[in-house]
Amino acid sequence: MASNRDGDPSLGYLTRKDTEVKLPRPTRVKNKTPAPIQITAEQILREARERQEAEIRPPKQKITDSTELSDYRLRKRKEFEDLIRRVRWNISVWIKYAQWEESQKDFNRARSVWERALEVDYRNHTLWLKYAEVEMKNKFINHARNVWDRAVTLLPRVDQLWYKYIHMEEMLGNVAGARQIFERWMGWVPDQQGWLSYIKFELRYNEVERARGIFERFVQCHPKVSAWIRYAKFEMKNGEVARSRNVYERAVEKLADDEEAEMLFVAFAEFEERCKETERARCIYKFALDHIPKGRAEDLYRKFVAFEKQYGDKEGIEDAIVGKRRFQYEDEVRKNPLNYDAWFDYIRLEENVGNKERTREVYERAIANVPPAQEKRYWQRYIYLWINYALYEELDAEDIERTREVYRECLSLIPHEIFSFAKIWLLAAQFEIRQLNLKGARQVLGNAIGKAPKDKIFKKYIEIELQLGNIDRCRKLYEKYLEWSPENCYAWSKYAELERSLSETERARSIFELAIAQPALDMPELLWKAYIDFEISEGEYDRTRELYERLLDRTKHLKVWISCAKFEASAKEEQQLCIQNARRVFEKALNYFRMSAPELKEERAMLLDEWLDMEKSFGQLGDVSLVEPKLPKKLKKRKQIDSEDGLAGYEEYIDYVFPEEAHAHNLKILEKAREWKRQKACIRRRGLVRCFSFVPFCF
Repeated sequence: MASNRDGDPSLGYLTRKDTEVKLPRPTRVKNKTPAPIQITAEQILREARERQEAEIRPPKQKITDSTELSDYRLRKRKEFEDLIRRVRWNISVWIKYAQWEESQKDFNRARSVWERALEVDYRNHTLWLKYAEVEMKNKFINHARNVWDRAVTLLPRVDQLWYKYIHMEEMLGNVAGARQIFERWMGWVPDQQGWLSYIKFELRYNEVERARGIFERFVQCHPKVSAWIRYAKFEMKNGEVARSRNVYERAVEKLADDEEAEMLFVAFAEFEERCKETERARCIYKFALDHIPKGRAEDLYRKFVAFEKQYGDKEGIEDAIVGKRRFQYEDEVRKNPLNYDAWFDYIRLEENVGNKERTREVYERAIANVPPAQEKRYWQRYIYLWINYALYEELDAEDIERTREVYRECLSLIPHEIFSFAKIWLLAAQFEIRQLNLKGARQVLGNAIGKAPKDKIFKKYIEIELQLGNIDRCRKLYEKYLEWSPENCYAWSKYAELERSLSETERARSIFELAIAQPALDMPELLWKAYIDFEISEGEYDRTRELYERLLDRTKHLKVWISCAKFEASAKEEQQLCIQNARRVFEKALNYFRMSAPELKEERAMLLDEWLDMEKSFGQLGDVSLVEPKLPKKLKKRKQIDSEDGLAGYEEYIDYVFPEEAHAHNLKILEKAREWKRQKACIRRRGLVRCFSFVPFCF
């Protein structure tokens, strides 16, 4: 096997392993407890600073005579010129060159460099600033003025140039010159800060009238809320209350519809508040709340509430708080007019305030937002606006005609051919009853039955007529009810119950007969039970048995069999006969489940359990030995669960094995055993025949 040295002869006597970069192996910290002597980060930095080696600097060059100085200057100028030729657009090179010439006190050459740099890029205001600062530093004032004048002429939109120029003149005491520069600057319409600087300049020299004139020009140039507020505060600071109020009033006239008008009104109101003009401030707040859109008046409402809490009475404070909440609700319903919950909250607020006209206005605005689609789910919340409106007019406003009009408008708005609301019809009818207008109530309910019949309407109408004792009207209503909904078992039962309460037994029986003869019923078990209970209460046991037989002809449900057996056991006849009749019913049911429905093993087991319990309840007359031999055995079994992906597992279930099934199962096992024995004997005989057929070959 060749060595690493043979593989790479350039390594000489070293192997590749010797030349590999060996990284330190990461150490594992075994002892993680804190050291007894802790070292701070400050100590580590101090030690690093102390051990740092001294910086190596080039030696200083000493110039001893003018010849060396000329050579040095020539060499440096050549370096700068060569550098400029290479990077002409690099302004920092020009600045360093000019500053070096300045350090050599050769100001003419320095100016020449600055001028050459400005020819390259005169738009760079840094050049102008550096150039002018050099002139000012060396007290060449006229040269500096010249530079500043050229700078602001070429770059009038650079505010820093104007500030520096004005600052120089002001430092020199040339106030008139500084003012003249400000006027030149204002001719270019600068931003607000430029105007404010001019105003502060005049105020430094107590030129209040000049400052006021500048403010007038300022608000004309920048007609913004902040500018007018500054102007008003300026007048207030100088003690000119009337002038300040005049400024605010002019601002309100011009900027009442501005987006920042809220800030103006708040400042105006606070000004009046400081002047102890409480009523003026309150009027300003109210005027602002009426004119500013609700979405932009949040701070205004907060200030108004705080103002009323400080200066107002109880009513004023409540009005302010209500106004703030009113603003919130107005904002919500403006964003989403179909948000009926917001309308409910808004209406509740106005109802608590007690202003009827305002409450009606909000109700009218709310009900005007009709749901966009004619689907009942969209109307279910909306309809309660009408209900609350009607109840408010009746109970709070006590305006009967207006209440009737609200109900009438609501009922005309609902598309009854698509859907309807029974609650509205019933409330309208109950309102007429409270007004002792029985004819009007009947008219409303009659229209309801004609346009949009519903169970609730029929029930309530029948209840009203029944309380009034109008039996004939009740019968007519039940007939209409059943004509509209013949499958309604509740209506049939109640109709028969009404006739029975009137001792009209035959009429009640006829109604039951008509009911069970219907081809379709929604709850037939309820109807049959009512019919059977009716016959039992009348003591007609033969009719009851006949009903059970008719019912069993239609359905063989377990509950029907059990109910029939319990009826036979509880019939008011001879007890022994009742027991025999009950046993006969159980036998018939058991034969049905055994012969006709063998798969219903659980129902059959439940039937036997009921039979056993009944025999026990008979006491000495009972005979549990009739039932016990027929009881099944419970076996717990498993069956597999199939799914789309295949076998999903197994589940346990209870199986019932009845005695006759167990006997048949045992017979099948014996038959299988005999068959297996015959097959085994046959196989043995065939084996013997084969053995004898091979005997000659064995010898």
